[in-house]
Amino acid sequence: QVQLVESGGGLVQPGGSLRLSCAASGSVSGIINTRWYRQFPGKQRELVAQITTGGGTWYADAAAGRFTISRDNAKNTVYLQMNSLEPEDTAVYYCHAFGAGISSWGQGTQVTVSS
Repeated sequence: QVQLVESGGGLVQPGGSLRLSCAASGSVSGIINTRWYRQFPGKQRELVAQITTGGGTWYADAAAGRFTISRDNAKNTVYLQMNSLEPEDTAVYYCHAFGAGISSWGQGTQVTVSS
């Protein structure tokens, strides 16, 4: 089992930045990739970015060029640095860890972009 705890959300003005953290505990050695999703009210979760244990990354079009996903293996933590935030980025952000026998979600962290 893998447990994930997100943090770093909050209220930020348009054009601002936030860094989300996803700290993993438990059987972390089995994690193959970690993804950040977001969910708008009344909508399904959408994939924002992912990073593999080898460091390979992928971004959704809406995130490319503004968001950066990274990992600190020593801290078992994956980050999502979000720059140039727009009101359209307002959502609950979730991290998800996937691996052999692993599919774990965090509790989510609210990001609100508003003036």
